[in-house]
Amino acid sequence: MTAEVVEQALEKVESHLHPEGSFDVDAHEVPTGREEIWRFTPLKRLRGLHQDVEFTGALKATRQTEPGLTVETVPTADVRGVSGFVPTDRIAARALSAVAESTLVTVPVEADLAEPFIVTLTGTSADPVAEHVVIRAGRHSRATVVLRYEGTATLADNVEIVVEDGAQLTVVSVDDWADDAVRAGHRHINVGRDAQFKHVDITFGGDVVRNDTTAEYAGPGGSVEMLGLYFADEGQHIEHRLFVDHTAPKTKSHVVYKGALQGQGAHTVWIGNVLIRKEAEGIETYEENRNLVLSDGCQADSVPNLEIETGEIEGAGHASATARFDDEQLFYLRSRGISEKEAQRLVVHGFFNDLIRQVGVPELEESLAATVEAELAKNVAGVL
Repeated sequence: MTAEVVEQALEKVESHLHPEGSFDVDAHEVPTGREEIWRFTPLKRLRGLHQDVEFTGALKATRQTEPGLTVETVPTADVRGVSGFVPTDRIAARALSAVAESTLVTVPVEADLAEPFIVTLTGTSADPVAEHVVIRAGRHSRATVVLRYEGTATLADNVEIVVEDGAQLTVVSVDDWADDAVRAGHRHINVGRDAQFKHVDITFGGDVVRNDTTAEYAGPGGSVEMLGLYFADEGQHIEHRLFVDHTAPKTKSHVVYKGALQGQGAHTVWIGNVLIRKEAEGIETYEENRNLVLSDGCQADSVPNLEIETGEIEGAGHASATARFDDEQLFYLRSRGISEKEAQRLVVHGFFNDLIRQVGVPELEESLAATVEAELAKNVAGVL
Protein backbone atom coordinates (compact mmCIF):
# COMPACT_ATOMS: atom_id res chain seq x y z
CA MET A 1 0.00 0.00 0.00
CA THR A 2 1.53 3.34 -1.06
CA ALA A 3 1.68 6.43 1.12
CA GLU A 4 -0.73 8.16 -1.29
CA VAL A 5 -3.34 5.41 -0.87
CA VAL A 6 -2.97 5.49 2.91
CA GLU A 7 -3.34 9.28 2.92
CA GLN A 8 -6.52 9.12 0.86
CA ALA A 9 -8.01 6.47 3.16
CA LEU A 10 -7.41 8.41 6.37
CA GLU A 11 -9.91 10.81 7.79
CA LYS A 12 -8.78 14.34 8.54
CA VAL A 13 -8.11 14.87 12.25
CA GLU A 14 -9.19 18.24 13.61
CA SER A 15 -6.59 19.19 16.21
CA HIS A 16 -4.50 22.20 17.13
CA LEU A 17 -1.56 19.77 17.27
CA HIS A 18 -1.93 18.95 13.56
CA PRO A 19 -1.82 22.09 11.39
CA GLU A 20 -3.00 21.82 7.81
CA GLY A 21 -0.13 20.76 5.54
CA SER A 22 0.74 22.45 2.25
CA PHE A 23 3.69 22.76 -0.13
CA ASP A 24 2.59 26.34 -0.83
CA VAL A 25 4.66 28.72 1.28
CA ASP A 26 1.93 31.36 1.24
CA ALA A 27 -0.48 28.88 2.83
CA HIS A 28 1.58 29.16 6.02
CA GLU A 29 1.36 32.48 7.81
CA VAL A 30 4.43 33.99 9.44
CA PRO A 31 4.26 32.71 13.04
CA THR A 32 3.85 35.21 15.86
CA GLY A 33 4.65 32.93 18.78
CA ARG A 34 1.03 32.73 19.91
CA GLU A 35 0.40 29.57 17.89
CA GLU A 36 0.46 26.26 19.77
CA ILE A 37 3.33 24.86 17.70
CA TRP A 38 5.45 28.02 18.14
CA ARG A 39 4.71 29.15 21.69
CA PHE A 40 7.97 27.77 23.12
CA THR A 41 10.27 28.83 20.27
CA PRO A 42 12.30 32.10 20.49
CA LEU A 43 11.34 33.37 17.02
CA LYS A 44 13.59 36.44 17.23
CA ARG A 45 16.62 34.15 17.37
CA LEU A 46 15.75 32.22 14.19
CA ARG A 47 17.45 34.85 11.97
CA GLY A 48 14.42 35.19 9.75
CA LEU A 49 14.03 31.51 8.80
CA HIS A 50 10.34 31.75 9.67
CA GLN A 51 9.91 34.93 7.64
CA ASP A 52 11.42 35.61 4.20
CA VAL A 53 15.21 35.52 4.56
CA GLU A 54 16.95 34.44 1.36
CA PHE A 55 18.82 31.12 1.33
CA THR A 56 22.31 31.94 0.10
CA GLY A 57 24.59 29.56 2.00
CA ALA A 58 25.66 25.93 1.69
CA LEU A 59 26.90 23.08 3.85
CA LYS A 60 30.00 21.07 3.07
CA ALA A 61 29.35 17.31 2.94
CA THR A 62 32.06 14.78 3.84
CA ARG A 63 31.36 11.06 3.46
CA GLN A 64 33.32 8.80 5.78
CA THR A 65 32.01 5.54 4.38
CA GLU A 66 29.69 4.41 1.60
CA PRO A 67 29.19 0.65 2.12
CA GLY A 68 27.03 -0.77 -0.65
CA LEU A 69 24.45 1.97 -0.98
CA THR A 70 24.09 4.71 -3.58
CA VAL A 71 24.20 8.47 -3.10
CA GLU A 72 23.05 10.76 -5.89
CA THR A 73 21.85 14.28 -6.56
CA VAL A 74 18.38 14.40 -8.08
CA PRO A 75 15.82 17.11 -8.95
CA THR A 76 13.81 17.95 -5.85
CA ALA A 77 10.62 17.79 -7.90
CA ASP A 78 11.25 14.05 -8.43
CA VAL A 79 11.42 13.15 -4.73
CA ARG A 80 9.51 15.88 -2.91
CA GLY A 81 6.95 14.29 -0.60
CA VAL A 82 8.00 10.71 -1.47
CA SER A 83 7.60 9.79 2.21
CA GLY A 84 4.13 11.31 2.40
CA PHE A 85 5.61 14.47 3.95
CA VAL A 86 3.67 17.70 3.47
CA PRO A 87 5.07 20.78 5.29
CA THR A 88 2.98 21.85 8.26
CA ASP A 89 4.90 25.04 9.02
CA ARG A 90 6.36 27.95 7.09
CA ILE A 91 10.02 27.08 7.65
CA ALA A 92 9.66 23.55 6.26
CA ALA A 93 7.68 24.81 3.26
CA ARG A 94 10.19 27.59 2.54
CA ALA A 95 13.17 25.24 2.79
CA LEU A 96 11.60 22.70 0.46
CA SER A 97 10.60 25.29 -2.13
CA ALA A 98 14.09 26.82 -2.11
CA VAL A 99 15.94 23.61 -2.97
CA ALA A 100 16.26 22.71 -6.66
CA GLU A 101 18.30 19.55 -6.07
CA SER A 102 18.12 16.96 -3.31
CA THR A 103 20.43 14.27 -1.98
CA LEU A 104 19.00 10.76 -2.40
CA VAL A 105 20.49 7.89 -0.38
CA THR A 106 19.27 4.45 -1.49
CA VAL A 107 19.80 1.13 0.28
CA PRO A 108 19.29 -1.64 -2.31
CA VAL A 109 16.54 -4.23 -1.93
CA GLU A 110 17.60 -7.07 0.43
CA ALA A 111 21.00 -5.47 1.08
CA ASP A 112 22.51 -6.25 4.48
CA LEU A 113 25.04 -3.50 5.22
CA ALA A 114 27.14 -4.18 8.31
CA GLU A 115 29.05 -0.87 8.18
CA PRO A 116 27.22 2.44 8.79
CA PHE A 117 27.06 5.13 6.13
CA ILE A 118 28.40 8.28 7.81
CA VAL A 119 28.17 11.76 6.34
CA THR A 120 29.23 14.98 8.08
CA LEU A 121 27.54 18.23 7.08
CA THR A 122 29.60 21.26 8.09
CA GLY A 123 28.53 24.88 8.12
CA THR A 124 31.16 27.58 7.66
CA SER A 125 29.09 30.78 7.92
CA ALA A 126 25.81 32.16 9.24
CA ASP A 127 24.40 32.54 5.71
CA PRO A 128 20.96 30.84 5.61
CA VAL A 129 20.99 27.34 4.11
CA ALA A 130 18.14 25.13 2.83
CA GLU A 131 18.67 21.37 2.46
CA HIS A 132 16.58 18.34 1.44
CA VAL A 133 17.72 14.75 1.97
CA VAL A 134 15.82 11.57 1.11
CA ILE A 135 16.79 8.17 2.54
CA ARG A 136 15.12 5.10 1.06
CA ALA A 137 15.66 1.62 2.49
CA GLY A 138 14.65 -1.06 -0.02
CA ARG A 139 12.48 -4.03 0.87
CA HIS A 140 13.99 -6.45 3.41
CA SER A 141 17.23 -4.46 3.61
CA ARG A 142 19.21 -3.60 6.75
CA ALA A 143 21.38 -0.50 7.16
CA THR A 144 22.53 2.32 9.43
CA VAL A 145 22.87 5.93 8.28
CA VAL A 146 24.58 8.59 10.41
CA LEU A 147 24.05 12.31 9.71
CA ARG A 148 26.42 14.57 11.65
CA TYR A 149 25.90 18.35 11.68
CA GLU A 150 28.65 20.65 12.90
CA GLY A 151 30.19 24.10 12.51
CA THR A 152 28.26 27.35 12.32
CA ALA A 153 25.16 27.69 10.17
CA THR A 154 21.63 29.01 9.84
CA LEU A 155 19.94 25.88 8.57
CA ALA A 156 16.39 25.01 7.53
CA ASP A 157 16.15 21.45 6.27
CA ASN A 158 13.86 18.52 5.60
CA VAL A 159 14.85 14.85 5.75
CA GLU A 160 12.43 12.31 4.28
CA ILE A 161 12.86 8.65 5.14
CA VAL A 162 11.11 5.71 3.48
CA VAL A 163 11.45 2.27 5.08
CA GLU A 164 9.98 -0.22 2.66
CA ASP A 165 8.25 -3.49 3.62
CA GLY A 166 10.34 -5.72 5.86
CA ALA A 167 13.33 -3.34 5.96
CA GLN A 168 15.34 -2.50 9.08
CA LEU A 169 16.79 1.02 9.09
CA THR A 170 18.61 2.96 11.80
CA VAL A 171 19.21 6.69 11.34
CA VAL A 172 21.43 8.55 13.81
CA SER A 173 21.16 12.36 13.72
CA VAL A 174 23.87 14.27 15.59
CA ASP A 175 23.60 18.04 16.11
CA ASP A 176 27.06 19.00 17.37
CA TRP A 177 27.03 22.67 16.40
CA ALA A 178 29.17 25.64 17.31
CA ASP A 179 27.56 27.82 19.95
CA ASP A 180 26.20 30.35 17.43
CA ALA A 181 24.44 27.94 15.06
CA VAL A 182 20.69 27.97 14.37
CA ARG A 183 18.77 25.00 12.98
CA ALA A 184 15.10 24.38 12.29
CA GLY A 185 14.71 20.89 10.86
CA HIS A 186 12.00 18.39 10.04
CA ARG A 187 12.38 14.62 9.68
CA HIS A 188 9.47 12.56 8.34
CA ILE A 189 9.46 8.76 8.29
CA ASN A 190 7.16 6.40 6.39
CA VAL A 191 7.34 2.83 7.73
CA GLY A 192 6.21 -0.07 5.55
CA ARG A 193 4.56 -3.36 6.39
CA ASP A 194 6.53 -5.29 9.07
CA ALA A 195 9.39 -2.78 8.73
CA GLN A 196 11.51 -1.56 11.65
CA PHE A 197 12.81 1.97 12.03
CA LYS A 198 15.06 3.31 14.76
CA HIS A 199 16.01 6.97 15.12
CA VAL A 200 18.70 8.19 17.52
CA ASP A 201 18.49 11.97 17.94
CA ILE A 202 21.49 13.63 19.65
CA THR A 203 21.73 17.38 20.26
CA PHE A 204 24.66 19.33 21.66
CA GLY A 205 25.67 22.90 20.91
CA GLY A 206 23.94 25.56 18.88
CA ASP A 207 22.20 28.75 19.93
CA VAL A 208 18.76 27.53 18.85
CA VAL A 209 18.03 23.99 17.63
CA ARG A 210 14.43 23.03 16.86
CA ASN A 211 13.78 19.61 15.30
CA ASP A 212 10.42 18.12 14.35
CA THR A 213 10.33 14.35 13.87
CA THR A 214 7.16 12.76 12.51
CA ALA A 215 6.34 9.17 11.58
CA GLU A 216 3.48 7.30 9.89
CA TYR A 217 2.86 3.75 8.71
CA ALA A 218 2.22 2.45 5.20
CA GLY A 219 1.06 -0.96 6.38
CA PRO A 220 0.45 -3.16 9.45
CA GLY A 221 3.20 -4.59 11.61
CA GLY A 222 5.59 -1.63 11.37
CA SER A 223 7.70 -0.54 14.34
CA VAL A 224 9.17 2.87 15.24
CA GLU A 225 11.72 3.48 17.99
CA MET A 226 12.85 7.05 18.74
CA LEU A 227 15.68 7.66 21.20
CA GLY A 228 16.93 11.14 22.07
CA LEU A 229 19.78 12.63 24.08
CA TYR A 230 20.38 16.37 24.56
CA PHE A 231 22.42 18.71 26.74
CA ALA A 232 21.65 22.43 27.01
CA ASP A 233 24.14 24.97 28.34
CA GLU A 234 23.82 28.62 29.32
CA GLY A 235 21.52 30.51 26.96
CA GLN A 236 20.86 27.56 24.63
CA HIS A 237 17.41 26.66 23.37
CA ILE A 238 16.96 23.02 22.33
CA GLU A 239 13.50 21.94 21.19
CA HIS A 240 12.31 18.52 20.05
CA ARG A 241 8.80 17.99 18.72
CA LEU A 242 7.72 14.41 17.94
CA PHE A 243 4.59 13.06 16.36
CA VAL A 244 3.85 9.37 15.72
CA ASP A 245 0.71 8.86 13.64
CA HIS A 246 -0.54 5.28 13.95
CA THR A 247 -2.15 4.99 10.54
CA ALA A 248 -2.24 1.18 10.37
CA PRO A 249 -3.20 -1.70 12.70
CA LYS A 250 -0.79 -3.78 14.77
CA THR A 251 1.94 -1.13 14.66
CA LYS A 252 4.30 -0.18 17.48
CA SER A 253 6.08 2.96 18.66
CA HIS A 254 8.47 3.54 21.54
CA VAL A 255 9.87 7.01 22.31
CA VAL A 256 12.46 7.80 25.01
CA TYR A 257 14.23 11.18 25.22
CA LYS A 258 16.59 12.26 28.00
CA GLY A 259 18.13 15.68 28.52
CA ALA A 260 20.30 17.63 30.95
CA LEU A 261 20.43 21.38 31.54
CA GLN A 262 23.00 23.63 33.17
CA GLY A 263 23.65 27.36 33.20
CA GLN A 264 21.53 30.50 33.30
CA GLY A 265 18.91 30.59 30.57
CA ALA A 266 19.35 27.01 29.37
CA HIS A 267 15.97 25.98 27.95
CA THR A 268 14.80 22.63 26.60
CA VAL A 269 11.44 21.78 25.10
CA TRP A 270 10.09 18.30 24.42
CA ILE A 271 6.68 17.88 22.83
CA GLY A 272 5.65 14.26 22.33
CA ASN A 273 2.42 13.41 20.55
CA VAL A 274 0.94 10.06 19.51
CA LEU A 275 -2.25 9.77 17.47
CA ILE A 276 -4.02 6.40 17.42
CA ARG A 277 -6.52 6.45 14.57
CA LYS A 278 -9.77 4.47 14.37
CA GLU A 279 -8.23 1.97 11.97
CA ALA A 280 -5.10 1.47 14.12
CA GLU A 281 -6.42 -1.45 16.18
CA GLY A 282 -4.02 -3.66 18.13
CA ILE A 283 -1.23 -1.08 18.37
CA GLU A 284 1.29 -0.55 21.17
CA THR A 285 2.82 2.80 22.04
CA TYR A 286 4.78 4.43 24.84
CA GLU A 287 6.55 7.79 25.09
CA GLU A 288 8.84 9.04 27.84
CA ASN A 289 10.84 12.20 28.55
CA ARG A 290 13.27 12.70 31.45
CA ASN A 291 15.15 15.90 32.27
CA LEU A 292 17.97 16.36 34.76
CA VAL A 293 18.50 19.95 36.00
CA LEU A 294 22.10 20.52 37.06
CA SER A 295 22.03 24.19 38.12
CA ASP A 296 19.73 27.09 38.86
CA GLY A 297 18.32 29.31 36.11
CA CYS A 298 17.28 26.47 33.74
CA GLN A 299 13.87 25.68 32.29
CA ALA A 300 12.66 22.35 30.92
CA ASP A 301 9.24 22.16 29.28
CA SER A 302 7.92 18.65 28.71
CA VAL A 303 4.49 17.99 27.21
CA PRO A 304 3.43 14.40 26.35
CA ASN A 305 0.15 13.93 24.46
CA LEU A 306 -1.95 10.92 23.53
CA GLU A 307 -4.88 11.18 21.12
CA ILE A 308 -6.85 7.92 20.98
CA GLU A 309 -9.69 7.26 18.54
CA THR A 310 -10.13 3.54 19.19
CA GLY A 311 -10.27 1.45 22.35
CA GLU A 312 -9.06 -1.69 20.57
CA ILE A 313 -5.37 -1.31 21.44
CA GLU A 314 -2.75 -3.45 23.15
CA GLY A 315 -1.30 -0.63 25.22
CA ALA A 316 -0.66 3.12 25.32
CA GLY A 317 1.11 5.24 27.88
CA HIS A 318 3.43 8.16 28.52
CA ALA A 319 5.66 9.57 31.26
CA SER A 320 7.47 12.84 31.90
CA ALA A 321 9.72 13.98 34.74
CA THR A 322 12.03 16.91 35.45
CA ALA A 323 14.18 16.82 38.59
CA ARG A 324 17.53 17.49 40.21
CA PHE A 325 19.91 14.79 41.44
CA ASP A 326 18.52 11.76 43.22
CA ASP A 327 19.54 12.29 46.86
CA GLU A 328 19.50 8.55 47.57
CA GLN A 329 21.91 7.83 44.72
CA LEU A 330 24.25 10.58 45.91
CA PHE A 331 24.10 9.34 49.50
CA TYR A 332 24.88 5.77 48.42
CA LEU A 333 27.96 6.88 46.45
CA ARG A 334 29.23 9.30 49.10
CA SER A 335 28.84 6.66 51.81
CA ARG A 336 31.46 4.66 49.91
CA GLY A 337 34.05 7.42 50.01
CA ILE A 338 33.26 9.12 46.69
CA SER A 339 33.36 12.92 46.75
CA GLU A 340 30.16 14.86 46.14
CA LYS A 341 31.44 16.28 42.84
CA GLU A 342 32.50 12.86 41.54
CA ALA A 343 29.22 11.30 42.73
CA GLN A 344 27.21 13.88 40.80
CA ARG A 345 29.33 13.27 37.69
CA LEU A 346 28.70 9.51 37.92
CA VAL A 347 24.95 10.08 38.29
CA VAL A 348 24.86 12.17 35.10
CA HIS A 349 26.79 9.53 33.15
CA GLY A 350 24.46 6.85 34.47
CA PHE A 351 21.48 8.96 33.42
CA PHE A 352 22.67 8.99 29.80
CA ASN A 353 24.57 5.70 29.45
CA ASP A 354 21.59 3.42 28.86
CA LEU A 355 20.66 5.49 25.79
CA ILE A 356 24.23 5.85 24.56
CA ARG A 357 24.63 2.07 24.58
CA GLN A 358 21.66 1.77 22.22
CA VAL A 359 23.16 3.93 19.46
CA GLY A 360 24.63 0.86 17.76
CA VAL A 361 27.71 2.60 16.32
CA PRO A 362 30.64 1.86 18.69
CA GLU A 363 32.88 4.77 17.68
CA LEU A 364 29.95 7.16 18.03
CA GLU A 365 29.04 5.77 21.44
CA GLU A 366 32.58 6.49 22.63
CA SER A 367 32.53 10.04 21.30
CA LEU A 368 29.15 10.71 22.91
CA ALA A 369 30.40 9.61 26.32
CA ALA A 370 33.35 11.98 25.85
CA THR A 371 31.03 14.79 24.81
CA VAL A 372 28.92 14.35 27.94
CA GLU A 373 32.13 14.60 29.98
CA ALA A 374 33.11 17.77 28.12
CA GLU A 375 29.70 19.30 28.77
CA LEU A 376 30.03 18.59 32.48
CA ALA A 377 33.45 20.24 32.47
CA LYS A 378 31.84 23.48 31.29
CA ASN A 379 30.11 23.86 34.61
CA VAL A 380 32.45 26.21 36.43
CA ALA A 381 29.94 27.29 39.04
CA GLY A 382 30.89 24.47 41.36
CA VAL A 383 27.53 22.73 41.08
CA LEU A 384 29.18 19.51 39.95
